[in-house]
Amino acid sequence: MDFNSGGKKAIERLVEAYGFSTRQALCDHLGVSKSTMATRYMRDIFPADWVIRCSLETGVSLEWLTSGKGVLNQISTTELITLDSFDLHDGELINIQQRSISRELLPEILNQPYIVNDNYESYIISKEYNLVDGLWLISIDGQFSLRSVYKLPNNRIRVENEKYSFECGAADIEINNHIKGIIKRRV
Repeated sequence: MDFNSGGKKAIERLVEAYGFSTRQALCDHLGVSKSTMATRYMRDIFPADWVIRCSLETGVSLEWLTSGKGVLNQISTTELITLDSFDLHDGELINIQQRSISRELLPEILNQPYIVNDNYESYIISKEYNLVDGLWLISIDGQFSLRSVYKLPNNRIRVENEKYSFECGAADIEINNHIKGIIKRRV
């Protein structure tokens, strides 16, 4: 599938999946301007972020939304998993609601999974106690943040984000929330 085109047909399928009769109704639902919709439609830009959102909200198959193949049908509840969802705001996790997500979008092995939303990204998190290099939700002095963590010799770690990095003992911070997947939303 070529994701650099196919926007017109995908947008038409979105209108149908939501049960709207106009693209304007779709704009209102998605919270986007008519000009944003018109640009994607006229330039045939594939709306991947809208397609994923529609699938999550309606249960309509990703295959049908992206390609038009298959049938417009609801995902069965056995194919969905409901996870707690939190917003990360000023170092705190604020429980906003539960979200249902297709199992096919998740890694197979997750331990007590949940979702953390930060700006335009949603992170699929698994409770993990075996520290490996990667992206983690950590707590430093009770403040949560998303950071890259790397194991070093002598039970030490290196913690990084885009601006800062530091080294400390692995026991100096709380590290038990491994990020297993990221869903990015474009604006």
